[in-house]
Amino acid sequence: MAGILDLLNSDMGKQIIGSVSEKTGLDASQATKVVSSTLPALLSQMQNNISSKEGASGLLSALTSGQHDGSILDNLGGFLKGGDFSDGSKILGHVLGGNQDKMVKGLSVKTGVDSSMISKILPMLAPIIMGYLAKQTKKDGVSTGSGLNDILGGLMGGNAGGLTSMLDQNGDGKLDASDAMAAVNKKDGLGGLLGKLFGK
Repeated sequence: MAGILDLLNSDMGKQIIGSVSEKTGLDASQATKVVSSTLPALLSQMQNNISSKEGASGLLSALTSGQHDGSILDNLGGFLKGGDFSDGSKILGHVLGGNQDKMVKGLSVKTGVDSSMISKILPMLAPIIMGYLAKQTKKDGVSTGSGLNDILGGLMGGNAGGLTSMLDQNGDGKLDASDAMAAVNKKDGLGGLLGKLFGK
């Protein structure tokens, strides 16, 4: 399975970044910075959410109910050009809960991009992540929280434990929005931490 850095460098990643740039007016460098900071933060929060039985069953249900079947990846250009990202807003509500504003502000500080732009980009990315996870869930026949954790770990570079320890900013042994924001606000941010983890 491709890791997050591989995805960002793939044709799909370039298409996502190009569409974000087109939709927001950000230049390619800014769009790349926002996408590469946002995806790990969202995935980390998802991984934290499935640590509870309720969180794991909720995500599994969303991925296997048919609403997020991965078909979005087959017409990614159409989705991104369509402009209807209301489903993304709903996904963010489930994943981030009341921490969405905190994440938006943290990403804004990290990337130097205005919060209003970050708020537009997050709902664009959330359905793409869910589509990718849905395809992997179906492909691997996943039906448990541990299976989901393996998928998320693979997407984060196949080293979920190492990533957790590096991103666990408050030392409580789990990832949550406060850890993600603390990492985003550090000088090197999530990009720097991922670079250290993957030797890039």
